[in-house]
Amino acid sequence: MAGRVKRKAGLAEAEALAARAAPPPVCALCGRPLGVKVEWHHVVPKSEGGTHTEPVHPICHRAIHAAADNRALAVAGTLEAIRDLPVMARFLRWIADKPPDFHAPTRRAR
Repeated sequence: MAGRVKRKAGLAEAEALAARAAPPPVCALCGRPLGVKVEWHHVVPKSEGGTHTEPVHPICHRAIHAAADNRALAVAGTLEAIRDLPVMARFLRWIADKPPDFHAPTRRAR
């Protein structure tokens, strides 16, 4: 019985240490804390030769692809350039106060 108690204490201590050591992950696009669901966005699309990915909320990922096609994303090349798109700036103002796992239908920009 003592072994089981030690293991539980050790696991609890390890979890506490991990929680203190790692800052909460945030969305690479909007900067809000990530929730349960996380998607990985290729900053430069794979079809355009990109390999680097960033963690984003599902709603942010859909907003990126609704705002620009793969060619435009490849030309932008960075998340900062994507944030500067007028459609994305409006989206980011709107999403700023929403909870991490918030989801709503995403419409393509016209």
